[in-house]
Amino acid sequence: MNTHRNLPPEVAPGALDEATAARVEALIEEEEGSLNNFTGWLGFLGTGLALAMSLFHLWAAWDIVPTTTLRFVHVGFTLVLGFLLFPAARRFRHRLMVWDVALAAAGFYVIWYMVTGGDDLQDRAIFPEPMDLVVGWLMVGLVLEVARRATGPVMPCVAILFLLYGFFGNHLPPPWQHQGYDSERMIPHLTIGLDGIFGSAIDVSATLIILFTIYGAILQATGAGKFFVDFSFAATGGKTASAGRTVVLSSFLLGGPSGSGVATTVTLGTVAWPMMKRVGYRPDDAGGLLAAGGLGAIISPPVLGAAAFLIAEYLNIGYLDVIKMAIIPTCLYYASLLFMVELDQRRLAAAGHAVPDDAIQVEPIPAMLRKYGFHFSSLVAIIVFMVMGYSATLAVLYAMIVAVMLSFIRPSEALWPRKLLATLASGAIQAVGIAATCAAAGIIVGVITLTGLGLKFSDIAIQAAGGSVVVTALYTALIVWIIGLAVPVTASYIICAVVAAPALIKLGVPDYAAHMFVFYYAVLSEVSPPTALSPFAAAAITGAGPYRTTLQAWKYTLPAFVLPFVFVTDPEGVGLLMNFREGMTWLDVVWQTLLATVGLAALAAACQGFLVRALTGLERAGLVVAGLLMVFPAVLDAVAPGILPYPHLIGMVLGLALIGLQWRGRVA
Repeated sequence: MNTHRNLPPEVAPGALDEATAARVEALIEEEEGSLNNFTGWLGFLGTGLALAMSLFHLWAAWDIVPTTTLRFVHVGFTLVLGFLLFPAARRFRHRLMVWDVALAAAGFYVIWYMVTGGDDLQDRAIFPEPMDLVVGWLMVGLVLEVARRATGPVMPCVAILFLLYGFFGNHLPPPWQHQGYDSERMIPHLTIGLDGIFGSAIDVSATLIILFTIYGAILQATGAGKFFVDFSFAATGGKTASAGRTVVLSSFLLGGPSGSGVATTVTLGTVAWPMMKRVGYRPDDAGGLLAAGGLGAIISPPVLGAAAFLIAEYLNIGYLDVIKMAIIPTCLYYASLLFMVELDQRRLAAAGHAVPDDAIQVEPIPAMLRKYGFHFSSLVAIIVFMVMGYSATLAVLYAMIVAVMLSFIRPSEALWPRKLLATLASGAIQAVGIAATCAAAGIIVGVITLTGLGLKFSDIAIQAAGGSVVVTALYTALIVWIIGLAVPVTASYIICAVVAAPALIKLGVPDYAAHMFVFYYAVLSEVSPPTALSPFAAAAITGAGPYRTTLQAWKYTLPAFVLPFVFVTDPEGVGLLMNFREGMTWLDVVWQTLLATVGLAALAAACQGFLVRALTGLERAGLVVAGLLMVFPAVLDAVAPGILPYPHLIGMVLGLALIGLQWRGRVA
């Protein structure tokens, strides 16, 4: 069984040299866990189990499966496959050890106990039997271990700290203190009810995330990834000089259907780095841009990252509503990257780099679209089906059918039965790590809901901020970022959605704006060490230092990450999420978008240190102020309330004045 889910299919066979491919895969394994690569009957068994998981969830998308059964079976597949596929340590890789079999059998047993327990088990959650507690403790231990294998030790360690808080929080001083809970109250809450391991996160993993993961595997198997990269090269002129623009466009096309930051980064890096090097990009600059493009995959419709599905669940809205809210911020993010690469071209030319204008050997766009344009169809189909009123689960199911049928247009890409079954199994395998993260995060959320920590934290944050929305937003962003340093994006969002978002909501911020704010800052963890997977992967490709590459990734992404503050601090900022407060019209949305675009351009120039010519320190500071006033006008009210009216206009005037000074200096 070939379980190499780390490198994208179009990259793994040879786009990277062996040493670089080994470095990239080792890096990803460090963060996502090593995978066994079994052959023979073990490979057949692993593929069969993964295929069974995939087919079960496809059936559940089509037919009605009881909620508890669906969640229990999803976790059961995760435990069994997780212990078979992920070794206890790297030195045991590619060998099925006795303890792996024992743990997989234990995982099967606890799920069998849950499923066969039925309503009787649910009814006695408050007064559990001794065996319920034994099975519950076993379930907690298995979930923590499979999360350790799939995502590393940090996530289970955080979950254990929360468990300790749940058991011994009565010994802490106020306001963190609670009454304390024993096993008879804590364990059933986490393992029998639907507020812990089998809570909202696992529900979303079982109903949406795995389906979109399978869909992404189908797109990759039909060659969609290669087509999107080639199309981007052709659309940007097919010239080496367009390397930066190509990265921006192809990251959007690749990221939308994949939702994976590191997969997008690696796919782009293997193709674009040689061109970027010829144009004059330094390895760390190139790696930073590639990582920033990869990060866009997690915020790009129609798939976004796994956390986006959780937003729909927590807010009890349709996934189409989440996509709608993400459209303008995504466009602004890529506009910010485009400003950056255009300034890169100017900066490199000003530095005396000879920019080659070599043509890349790609087909003309009309010919490419005739041959491979069908790859766009299934992406459009997801949106069309949801607009027609289908649920997100049925929409992605039908989009899969469309993608499979259209694959036969090109015989070389056709998903014949054997290839299709292998693709379905691959999609399930890719979902195991996310499901393990969601299950472990369920332990954390279960403790938070039982102890009331979320409400306590909200009160503490509001008091510390003095009731200021701006300061509370700054605290919230910092908290989300710090948590994101330790755990993946999905887990970071799950934790902060229950802990940090309520503080903003209490201050009058709409719930959807608060959750989108938390989501975007959770995504920032993708480019923040020690979990900065995308920059580290890009550094392995370009040969740059990983931390220098991470700093450059921050440079490219920083302007766009000022934007979420608009959602929560400006009353009309929700227009960027295509939502309206009373009295707002589409003209307000256009005005907000225009201000944000111009403000991001100013911040991009400040980050690059270049506009018409190289910026002085004073000019750079001026552009930062101008950009913040246009994008984030509440900053002025936070620093000096009521001192200056119309901060947007002040920012625009300041920006225009600095452009005039730059142009005058260039002419002189």
